Amino acid sequence: MTKVLRGILISCFGLLLTSQVNAQARQLRKTDSVFKLIKKHIYTKDADAIYDLADTRFRQSISQGVFRDFLFREVFSLGLIKKDSLVSFVNNVTAAYKIQYENAAFLLSLSLDDGDKLDLFKLEPYTEPVKNKKSLVPSTNSLKTKTDSVVDVVARKYIQKANTAGLSLGILKNGAISTYNYGETKRDNGQLPTVNTIFEIASISKTFTATLLAWYVNEGKLNLNDPITKYLPDSVAANPALKDIKLVNLSNHSSGLPGLPGNFSAQINYSDANPYRYYTREMLFGYLKNCTLRSTPGTKYAYSNLAVGLLGVILERVTGKPYEQLVTEIICKPLGMKSTEQHLNVQTAPRFVTVYNENGVPTPPWDFDALQACGSLKSTINDLLIYARANMTKSNSKLSKAFQLAHQITFNNGDSEVALGWHIIKVDGVSYIFHNGGTEGSSSFLAYNIEKGLVVVILSNSGASTDNTGVGIISKLQ
Repeated sequence: MTKVLRGILISCFGLLLTSQVNAQARQLRKTDSVFKLIKKHIYTKDADAIYDLADTRFRQSISQGVFRDFLFREVFSLGLIKKDSLVSFVNNVTAAYKIQYENAAFLLSLSLDDGDKLDLFKLEPYTEPVKNKKSLVPSTNSLKTKTDSVVDVVARKYIQKANTAGLSLGILKNGAISTYNYGETKRDNGQLPTVNTIFEIASISKTFTATLLAWYVNEGKLNLNDPITKYLPDSVAANPALKDIKLVNLSNHSSGLPGLPGNFSAQINYSDANPYRYYTREMLFGYLKNCTLRSTPGTKYAYSNLAVGLLGVILERVTGKPYEQLVTEIICKPLGMKSTEQHLNVQTAPRFVTVYNENGVPTPPWDFDALQACGSLKSTINDLLIYARANMTKSNSKLSKAFQLAHQITFNNGDSEVALGWHIIKVDGVSYIFHNGGTEGSSSFLAYNIEKGLVVVILSNSGASTDNTGVGIISKLQ
């Protein structure tokens, strides 16, 4: 059984982002230093010294006595650590260490807050890396070109894993489109995905939300520097903590709001398997009336599904139209994207994949209510290639001008570079406009560079991340 003690750790899909190498190394060194202290205190069985490393939110979540009991019962009782090694450092935030005891191995996950204080301490049994499938996964890849071969080598590192199911990839290079499909839309159905198979795109939805914001800014109905309180009910706007948050802060993750609202798990019928389904606007406004911020708006980057979800609600209040209708009318119809939507209909539902969690177990697709703008859309490789090409092509159309505004950098602290919704990542020193996404049972990746004439789009019906696949392909094709 997993043993978890944490301040606030809520799984937010689609978090980002391949940070610049120097920033990642710097943060990992800090985390390693805390890990070394924890090992020292485990050796001396000094529970209080480990507790002293934690931040305020961690301490508010668990008392010193309960934490001490946990360590003596579940950690100190294991004996001395014989060997340890770093397993992963996810999103430049969470470090996972394999710690080997005499008769058992565990995975200890740690993360630090902005003040380098411990905000996650998670101990669970160590499991060996996922094994490969026994046979070669079917594919539409004909292996005729260099691009075909590059894609196949990188994609098979992902799709041959036992926990994955299907994979669709779209490459636009120097004006030529190549598409590839691997695996199955549902385990054991023998059906390869196609360019029109529908997947959850999760947080790539945020780029659609950013485009809508840019559209209405260009129309003069909004201003990026408008305070969000201008568009909220009076009872919510009265909270002084919200007065300095601007619309731009919601889109570039510098609002100071947490990743998810504090009352998120208070939903009726809440389920980790489908966590956004019952989070209503009433709950959202109820939370915002009394919430506090984690940082001064505009000063720190902190990825927030809450912030972008709130932006979607504001867009609805300004226009009087549902979020999905805005996406369809402003983006999808003009571009001819016929399979991008939040709610599937009788024509599109049969093309939707079955989704599987990171362990390869079937799981429900996610449903959304109030926070839909942060990750509710579903789409296809064909539609996302159209979308990416439109983002790369400048014209005088209103939509193109909205794309251009959405690409302008609005936050840069040296480590994180963010436009509206879109992030900037560097692959071998080359900057790409990027977003990824992930639900419990899906993973997505979209990145492009206009000068290189390169787009890479990846959709998977597995919760296992496709980020390494996307970056690996870019690295070999650019």
